[in-house]
Amino acid sequence: MSTSKLLRGTFILTAGVMISRLLGLFYVIPFYHLVGERGGALYGYGYVPYQIFLSLATGGLPVAVSKFVSKYNALGEYGVGYRLFRSGLVLMIASGIASWLILYALAPILAPHVIDAKTNVNSVDDVTAVIRAVSFALLIVPVMSLIRGFFQGHESMGPTALSQVVEQIARIAFLLGACYVILRLMDGSIVSAVSAATFAAFVGAAAGLLVLLVYWWKRRPYLQSLLARDRGEADVSLLAMYKELLLSSIPFVFVGLSMSLYQLVDQFTFNHAMAAAGRGNISEHAYSVFNMWAQKLVIIPVTLATSFSLALIPTITKAYVAQDRKALRQYLNQTFQVLMFLTLPAVIGMAVLAGPVYSSFYSYDPLGEQVLRWYAPAAILYALFSVTAAIMQGINEQRFTVVSLTAGLLVKLLLNTPLIMKWSAVGAIVATMAGYFVSVAFNLWVIQRRTRYRYRFVARRTAFMAILTAAMSAAVMGVEALASRWIDYRAGTAESVGAAAIGAAVGAAVYLFLSIRSGLFSALFGDRFAFWRRKEKKAVS
Repeated sequence: MSTSKLLRGTFILTAGVMISRLLGLFYVIPFYHLVGERGGALYGYGYVPYQIFLSLATGGLPVAVSKFVSKYNALGEYGVGYRLFRSGLVLMIASGIASWLILYALAPILAPHVIDAKTNVNSVDDVTAVIRAVSFALLIVPVMSLIRGFFQGHESMGPTALSQVVEQIARIAFLLGACYVILRLMDGSIVSAVSAATFAAFVGAAAGLLVLLVYWWKRRPYLQSLLARDRGEADVSLLAMYKELLLSSIPFVFVGLSMSLYQLVDQFTFNHAMAAAGRGNISEHAYSVFNMWAQKLVIIPVTLATSFSLALIPTITKAYVAQDRKALRQYLNQTFQVLMFLTLPAVIGMAVLAGPVYSSFYSYDPLGEQVLRWYAPAAILYALFSVTAAIMQGINEQRFTVVSLTAGLLVKLLLNTPLIMKWSAVGAIVATMAGYFVSVAFNLWVIQRRTRYRYRFVARRTAFMAILTAAMSAAVMGVEALASRWIDYRAGTAESVGAAAIGAAVGAAVYLFLSIRSGLFSALFGDRFAFWRRKEKKAVS
């Protein structure tokens, strides 16, 4: 594969992912105003089990198939990859049907464990209906994911990118359209609207699959020409291939499931713990705020930071395999520094601006402001967990990610109920942060043991970034206090957007100025950014 084709394919796939994520972020604004807090909680009740069943249904097979198809295509053994794809297609259809049947049947069993029937607004029947509505997507998504992986294995990223965008557009259009029609035109119930919103996952998947089938029809002659050139020398049994696929993919399935598993713990414990503490009447409002609305905002800096940091993982793998300890240390330093440089100011800035930011996306809510202020720092741990898990993949120690995730989940389980009873939604956030802290600490320990890497340099740099972040926060708080004389973010959406924009602009400018002036920016991203220093040197000479 040529470098230009590789870069083009990577760009297309990245663009598709980013467009899909942006669409998936901003639809929550109109969705919130349509269904409110109760609808947000109900939506979350259905989507968390669906995400877990989806991960179990696919088992990481689509990505693994992509790698295997690419590998055997490079050897001229096109038939091997095609045979794996055909058997994988049957497997994905079967697992999709099985997962749908199991989740559909389990819905009335799961629902009573989610809510407290005596105090919560939503009923067991409501939760059951929503879970069953979203379960239908399991019939399509596993198959669609496998076809995407097959195209990617043939170095074709366009089908995946376009199908992702079309899937997201169709899902959101159906979701918002159905909710609007049911609630505003038909005067229907919140349960009907949210059930339609979760069923939108099926509609989106059907649209994405249709795009892939069109691509398949157009590429069919080319794929048949490849099979005609098959060398036919490789004799690889399907059993051997699937064994290798599953052993390599299982750790990554668990890593991808981490956030959903934490949310599942909250889903099964939060309402009951709040009811036991005598706060059952507000539990669903609190649940929707922290596990649906605030969570969407916290993920933003995680996505941006990890996308930059994970780009360095292939170089880490190469240095580790070559036993080049100097290069490995340099790449690890760079990865951790870039991660903290981007994440730390973003999450602390979000915490400082919690009120205006939450109000900009939704509406003014004192609880939302409090929850976002506490929840934002958790993004640092989310990002660290993702990056350390990827590094462990690079050094072939991915099996330990299952251990670290299990340990973190046990901490979450032990702490969740007592902390929720004491501090409500903030308690659930603290329990989540404690669990992720244990997982991250274990991952860092494994990396240190296997690579003999020392964290002293990164710790010093992180401390310096914390100082710059503190200065940035002070500037933002000062500007916000001054701006509050003219702009009250609690007055409406326009005011909250204005307050958030002013604070974010000042914070970004201050942090960027200090990082460039101190030389931190050029140390991380290259000397071409050290233009102030060059100007100073010229002036002195």
